[in-house]
Amino acid sequence: MCRHLGYLGPPLSLRALLYDPPDSLVRQSWAPRDMRGGGTVNADGFGVGWYPGEGDPVRYRRAQPIWSDVTLPALAGVTLAGAVLAAVRSGTVGMPVQESAAAPFAEGRWLFSHNGVVRGWPDALVPLADTLPVRDLLTLDAPTDSALLWALVRHRLRAGADPAEAVTETVAEVSEAAPGSRLNLLLTDGRTMVATVAGHAMSVLATPDSVLLASEPHDDDPGWRSLPDRHLVVATSTSVRVRALAGA
Repeated sequence: MCRHLGYLGPPLSLRALLYDPPDSLVRQSWAPRDMRGGGTVNADGFGVGWYPGEGDPVRYRRAQPIWSDVTLPALAGVTLAGAVLAAVRSGTVGMPVQESAAAPFAEGRWLFSHNGVVRGWPDALVPLADTLPVRDLLTLDAPTDSALLWALVRHRLRAGADPAEAVTETVAEVSEAAPGSRLNLLLTDGRTMVATVAGHAMSVLATPDSVLLASEPHDDDPGWRSLPDRHLVVATSTSVRVRALAGA
């Protein structure tokens, strides 16, 4: 079912986000607390995207379990960033395990992740795929539900939709086409994060100058707050707004 997190705030080492907490994203890759029937481990790849400055983000992705990567611990220890999106993947049966299938997906300043599953894949989304440019379909990152969700969100962003509108409309149309889908989406441009809570867990830890959104709390800080299902989150480093998704 995957696990993901997004961070905005003062620069931290990637290690502080991925490895150091007692229930870190790395630990969640093999000992998640809430998979909701979506598997037991997240061993089908991982990815980390971060913003080194004002330019586009940098990504590091692999098709292997995050715990088996021998390069990432040292890289994470020396890499500082004030905006990060990271994910570990539990691939749906029948979908490929390859590097390009691991979040975060990217274009320009955008990073995107999906925690969940589209029911009835791929047939349920054929009508929605027909709304995309043929070139977008021919160049999908991978033949997976998450990659198509990214293509649907990206198509709206390219057309001028604001990020909250792009993810909200995508969740609404996919929910209608594929009822019962789990559609926790996470999108950032390094300044703002937009997330949906739709069928799976999401928690937030906010301080006066930072915000961390995560599939699961990574420690026992009393500031963690569980977010309600069928809600949209729009966050910056200094604010968090939560509202019901349309049609919830």
